Amino acid sequence: MLSALAGALVPVFSDTSVTGTGNLARPPGTGRLLAANHTSFFDPVLLIGTLHRLGLRPAVLVTAGLWRVPLLGRALTREGYVPVHRGSRRAPDALRHAADALAAGRDVLIYPEGGLPGYRASHDRPPGRLKSGAVRLALSTGAPVIPVGHAGARRVSSGSRAKQLAGWATAPLRRPHVHVHIGPALRLDTSDHPVDTLETALAEAWTTAVRALEEGADGTRAGPAGQGAVGSG
Repeated sequence: MLSALAGALVPVFSDTSVTGTGNLARPPGTGRLLAANHTSFFDPVLLIGTLHRLGLRPAVLVTAGLWRVPLLGRALTREGYVPVHRGSRRAPDALRHAADALAAGRDVLIYPEGGLPGYRASHDRPPGRLKSGAVRLALSTGAPVIPVGHAGARRVSSGSRAKQLAGWATAPLRRPHVHVHIGPALRLDTSDHPVDTLETALAEAWTTAVRALEEGADGTRAGPAGQGAVGSG
């Protein structure tokens, strides 16, 4: 339900294109860790919706506070999303539940930076330093990691609270161009420096997305609401 809703909203609030979709091919039953940069409050809609249009329904690591929102908490549970209790004794539970999802053959979407950037400008900046959670999860499960870089989401929502609300309100009229690039899968369990390896791969995926955005490159595109993505990456 939530992923389908996000899939319908992506083309309403943005003109989103995607490249690298060929990197999503996998053997049946293999759970993968989708590691994405985090830039704005539009990111969850953008990524969950885009992945939905590509036929993926990943479990998503989400801040536990959202479970306190009436009705939303039940929907998150039904979708198999994983609550993240930051700074509490329950914090390790998120990685354990994510590992269970991977073992069951389900993809898991995670933001390895661990939070939103602190700046307010609408332009994109490179991904920041990564927390260790995504790497520890990949190493403990042996799951392949797919870096997902995106650029342009801050054109939908960024800045002060008032500017963010204004951005959401006007985005259906502006439909800013956003680009998502899916990089090749990594095996961090074969790397001597897994954190550096993932940081480099995520930065490369983000750079590719920025370049595509600047050049107006076309890829797989989110069609009108209610239609699937078309094209090829």
